[in-house]
Amino acid sequence: MKVNQFPDRIIEINNEEFLYFGGTAYLGLPTNEAFQRIFIQNILKWGTAYGSSRTANIKLTAYDNGEDFLAKHINSEAALTISSGMLAGKLVLEVLAKETDCFFHFANIHPALRVPSSLPFFIENELNPRLLNSTTEKITILTDSVPSFHTQAIDLSILNVIPSTKKITLVVDESHSLGILGTNGSGIYSNISISTIKRKIMIASLGKAFGLTGGVIASDSNFIKQVNELDTFISSASMSAAAVQTMADAAIIYLQQHQKLKKNLKYIDTHLLKNKAVHFDVNYPLIYPEIDEIKEILLANKIIATNFKYPTGTKDLNRIVITANHKKEDLDRIIAILNQNIL
Repeated sequence: MKVNQFPDRIIEINNEEFLYFGGTAYLGLPTNEAFQRIFIQNILKWGTAYGSSRTANIKLTAYDNGEDFLAKHINSEAALTISSGMLAGKLVLEVLAKETDCFFHFANIHPALRVPSSLPFFIENELNPRLLNSTTEKITILTDSVPSFHTQAIDLSILNVIPSTKKITLVVDESHSLGILGTNGSGIYSNISISTIKRKIMIASLGKAFGLTGGVIASDSNFIKQVNELDTFISSASMSAAAVQTMADAAIIYLQQHQKLKKNLKYIDTHLLKNKAVHFDVNYPLIYPEIDEIKEILLANKIIATNFKYPTGTKDLNRIVITANHKKEDLDRIIAILNQNIL
């Protein structure tokens, strides 16, 4: 399906209007007029792009402003904006490759955090024995904040059983939790407090909830300094300075849209029938319905949700995405359809 404008809550295809429950614009910012005005004003001030190296003699204060906002929002010592979430992951791995004896990964992690030599964290639902031996080594554990097909943040309490001989660095991809989970959408980074973790790092795309093309790395100041000094970072294009400044200027809008999203999720939780065929959590804006022919049922009711074939699955994935921009009547329609088809 091809469309001629950004798909917000309403999408037009072949001159027909459909209600849209797809995409990743969880806070509804790409079409938020106040947010757009701030972005446009910053484009007029900072230009559409900045092609010089961040380490050159001329430095734009927009980057300081936006990165200070992100660090405070995430509750990290420091933050660094990158041109994409994918590059953010690759930069983190480039630093860690020099100081990691062994990488471990949770299942189905995003390609941004894939390391060819990495070992699975679980083997047949049991902790990898390598994590429990007495060998003293530096290990890095890679995970998404919310695993694929789940609606709750990953449970990291299992890390408590790893012996102290393992010096753990934890890397979490928060592309689908930053702006959604945590206090005011701060994500899960600040709530990770496990004694066995020696260093924690988060990466995220800013093109999802935050509504801007770019990525972020957040961690302690020393780690961010290491990334800053990489040739890959120095020679890479930066995130747009106008976009970085927009984050700082739109702080109140992020808060307002997060509250709208929370209100929508609470409404759904109140009215959606509880059933194992519909996976939903009041704190997360995705619904995974295991209902036969749900794609066709939704289309018959002039609704389009996300549908695609997942690489590791045999069936199409159907994902209903709730945003801050959906209205009560939109929610009533999707709730009614789901309730009717799980009875």
